[in-house]
Amino acid sequence: MYMSTFFRSLSAFSSVALIVSAKRVVLSNDDGWAVAMIRAQYEALTEDHDVILSCPAINLSGTGSLSFPPVRTLYPCEFNTCPIFSPAEGFNVSDPYINYVNGFPVDAVRYGMKTLAPKFFEGSAPDFVVSGPNVGNNLAFLKTSGTVGAACEASLQGIPSVAISGSGDSLSQVSYTTLESEPFSRNTMASRIYAALTVKFLNILLSYADPILPPGISLNVNYPSIKGCYSVSSFNFILSRVTPDASAVDVETCRKRSLPAEADVVAKHGCFVSVSVFNASTKADVDASTQKVVLDKLAGLLTCL
Repeated sequence: MYMSTFFRSLSAFSSVALIVSAKRVVLSNDDGWAVAMIRAQYEALTEDHDVILSCPAINLSGTGSLSFPPVRTLYPCEFNTCPIFSPAEGFNVSDPYINYVNGFPVDAVRYGMKTLAPKFFEGSAPDFVVSGPNVGNNLAFLKTSGTVGAACEASLQGIPSVAISGSGDSLSQVSYTTLESEPFSRNTMASRIYAALTVKFLNILLSYADPILPPGISLNVNYPSIKGCYSVSSFNFILSRVTPDASAVDVETCRKRSLPAEADVVAKHGCFVSVSVFNASTKADVDASTQKVVLDKLAGLLTCL
């Protein structure tokens, strides 16, 4: 694939996305505030929406829904982006909408919703929370994922949310500076593609009237490897379930009453993205009627496996 084609595909998508009305979005993760993927996502989302980034000061992957009051840093922030003994919460001097919290992912997203949103959104709560994309997929077992934990915290606080993850085959834990210094690296390409996919997905979901999602419900979205999938249009979104269960009676779609497991969707050749609906309290699958709410909202995006 030619690099010029890659960047043209992203530009073409962006020009279409601009017609969507802006929403107030808090962006968080568990990989840290300075990792390349989250900054690529921030850049892409701010093209269409009002966005606050509120992420852990360091990589805290695998911490689930753990929480502890943020404290001064006892070590430098990720990629030396803040010095030792920095305040518990801080921001990028060139862009105060980019913030770190020296706490767990749950603490970071809570700070974004409760403290930063009223400040930057003129006293309003965010319309939506995006957690990720994470560096590496979160499939089947969601309890230990900090990315999922942050999304669940938002949902349980009454803010609809989505947890998003990208294949570890395409992403790595590298500094956001590589987006500029290594624009044609595999990691940068994956970061840009996944970021554009998230905007596409989010703009369709947010185009409907409230409620965006049922109370206490979140979505788990997983992007496959970009190998052979070098444009946004290459990817197909599939409604899935978190845990494989052939006996489950799911919402009827694609002439079936049993949804594929998200791990099977992502593993299948052909650039397939899994979209699972889960309970933010239990981090488990939901019933068919709840799945149908999401199916109806994303009908124009979802396809069959």
